[in-house]
Amino acid sequence: ASLEDEPKLNLKIYFCHAYSAWERGSNENFNKLLREFIPKGISLHHFTDEEMIEATKSINLRVREVNDYQSAEEIYQKMKN
Repeated sequence: ASLEDEPKLNLKIYFCHAYSAWERGSNENFNKLLREFIPKGISLHHFTDEEMIEATKSINLRVREVNDYQSAEEIYQKMKN
């Protein structure tokens, strides 16, 4: 599923300038978390779709202080309902 499949979420999409990492804070944080599963310098082509999905699920199930100690998955499910 993708966000396009969830029109009732009413999400805003923001675009950042190229080479402006400070404009993409949450994206950079996600990349840091992803590096726990995929070391920097290793091509993503070495990983199966299933491995990528499992890594993403693991990250989305982590509780985070910024989310008031909820996981991204919990927040997503609340928004869906």
